[in-house]
Amino acid sequence: MAHVISMDFDSMKGIRGEANETSSGTTEEVQTQNIAIETTKLEERFKTVMEARKNAGSQSRTPKIQKVVFLLRDLRDHEDFKKYFEPRMVSLGPIHYGKENYQLAEKHKLVLTSEFIKDSGKTMQEVYKKVEENIKELRECFEEEVTKDYDDEALAWLLFVDGCAILQYIYCATDPLNKKFKELSIKHDSVAFGHQDLFLLENQLPYRLLEWLMSLSEMKKKLEDSINEFIKRFVRVPKDQHSNCCLNWLSKKLWQRVWKQDQAKSEDIGVPKPIHLLDKLRTSLLAKHGGQGVNKNDPTTQNEDWQSYRNVQELQAAGIYLKRSKNDSLSLSDIYFSTLFPCFGFLWLPPIKVDDSTGPKFFNLIAYEMCLDFDNDYGVTSYISFLDSLIDEANDVKELRKAGVLQNFLGSDQEVAQLFNEIGNDLVPNPEIYSKVRSSIQKYYKNMFLTWTSQVIHDHFSSPWTIIAFIAAVFALILSTLQTWYTVPWLNELI
Repeated sequence: MAHVISMDFDSMKGIRGEANETSSGTTEEVQTQNIAIETTKLEERFKTVMEARKNAGSQSRTPKIQKVVFLLRDLRDHEDFKKYFEPRMVSLGPIHYGKENYQLAEKHKLVLTSEFIKDSGKTMQEVYKKVEENIKELRECFEEEVTKDYDDEALAWLLFVDGCAILQYIYCATDPLNKKFKELSIKHDSVAFGHQDLFLLENQLPYRLLEWLMSLSEMKKKLEDSINEFIKRFVRVPKDQHSNCCLNWLSKKLWQRVWKQDQAKSEDIGVPKPIHLLDKLRTSLLAKHGGQGVNKNDPTTQNEDWQSYRNVQELQAAGIYLKRSKNDSLSLSDIYFSTLFPCFGFLWLPPIKVDDSTGPKFFNLIAYEMCLDFDNDYGVTSYISFLDSLIDEANDVKELRKAGVLQNFLGSDQEVAQLFNEIGNDLVPNPEIYSKVRSSIQKYYKNMFLTWTSQVIHDHFSSPWTIIAFIAAVFALILSTLQTWYTVPWLNELI
């Protein structure tokens, strides 16, 4: 029996050995397959990296119309800041279309579209056909995410109505007699909110759409002129009416000299075709009127101390006077710094009008510059960062007003300070922009004698009357000294 058992055991042992060999073979095959799979996955990952680099090199430099980048949404309280990027009155384009808040504006858009068709001299079918024929190209102007829920017909109709309505709205808004909206039964408050909504990033339409629609109209030239005038009204500021101090004449002469020097150095760069209305506004704001903006080749401007960005009151305490640049338009490049005599510095800034539209306008320009597919120099972002560094509190705003640089149509000076502190938060400016201004201010600050002298002048001679009083006191002291000199008895004997 034991022998039988032994034989069975040996038999089982043999079977188990064969099974182990089979199992081992299977394991090796599985391991080989796993290695092959992992190798394939790794090769696919390598391929993904190479394709990403290739796609980045071939990516179009024309930014698409899209939502405000998530960085701006996440870094700020969404509820507080959505007032800057969500429409208040009218939805334009596919992003906010169909929301209940904008139904009244939809009726206004149909009225404006009807008026545009009537003035164009074309039938509605002819104008719509132009949009329909180019809908594939127009769809490419938007980020895929914002148009995925619209078929070609729905998107074509939306762009047809919105495009015609925008052109007619701008034409009516620039009417010298200011009566066209009244004729269309569109109220003043709707018009005012509509102005702001036209320059929201999420409310943009392709500019080529507007160009195609204008090309079909008998009023093509008038429509083009109205757009240019509309943009100018957003850029133009009222003329300077503030009274000037006794240094005004000298500062004007210095401005003319500095401006001419920098104007001669500025490059004549052609204006690119606008992508949409917000892009056209940005181009107008960054128009090259001169300015000590970027100075890449000057080694003295590299690695400068960022503390040269100081608030208005600190600058004034150091003897730096704020001056309004001598242009009537807000050109963000018109920022200069220069000195007059050893102890007077002048910082010229472009004039700016602050009202209810200022926050949304600059926030959306910043959001546009932060679009991931927009290669730009962050000109507006850098300007807001510079202005934010000058403004810490209400007194800084007050001094800017006194200098004629800032005109406050918003409310209190504290509200203006809070506005720029809000939109200037968490921004990354271009370090090269205003580098020459920053460097010049820092050099001025490093001269301690100038700082001390300027501090004395700022504290004791801040107005023409104190200067006149000082001169009169010195003159009186001299006369008193002479009178005393000639009335001394022993002095008369010597004479």
